[in-house]
Amino acid sequence: MAHMDTQTEAELKAVFYAFASFGSSQDCVEMEGKNFNKLAKDTKLLAKCLTTTDVDIIFAQVKVKGARKITWPEFVQALDYIAAKKGCAMDEVVCAVLKSNGPQDNGTKAEACRFHDDKSLYTGVYARGGPTNIDMDPTNLGSICDRSTANVRGVKTVSPAAKRRSTGDVTIAAARCELGLSPRA
Repeated sequence: MAHMDTQTEAELKAVFYAFASFGSSQDCVEMEGKNFNKLAKDTKLLAKCLTTTDVDIIFAQVKVKGARKITWPEFVQALDYIAAKKGCAMDEVVCAVLKSNGPQDNGTKAEACRFHDDKSLYTGVYARGGPTNIDMDPTNLGSICDRSTANVRGVKTVSPAAKRRSTGDVTIAAARCELGLSPRA
């Protein structure tokens, strides 16, 4: 392992922590194999003499047996192995890593779609603000369960008192009797 000055070591440590934390919601002090591979790709260390398989093998060589991540000293040792595999000096590998400016997020960006982006082109229920569940109260079982009367097959039945009557079904006199009024002739 080559000796580095304190400024180079601090910069390299910052790049190590940036790549170690990439894809995680928190700051990490150890690097996983996928992030080590990403470092090799983003810093353009990969070549015919150094493939992603070689990077995986180097990662497995430097990590402690049974561990899934490498620490800072193991990372420096891995850079030394990469330099040996490429047949160059450790300083060249360190310089390539420092030029990287950290991990690059190369996610795809969706193209503009006028039917999605322009709300004036919305149709149907979405033109009126979208579907709603405001009338449903999830804390009340009455809004979730339908407790109306039903037969054995689950078909809703209406009680005789709740049935609507058409004008031809009942005479006015019979309706007045039902209401408790005296039938007029």
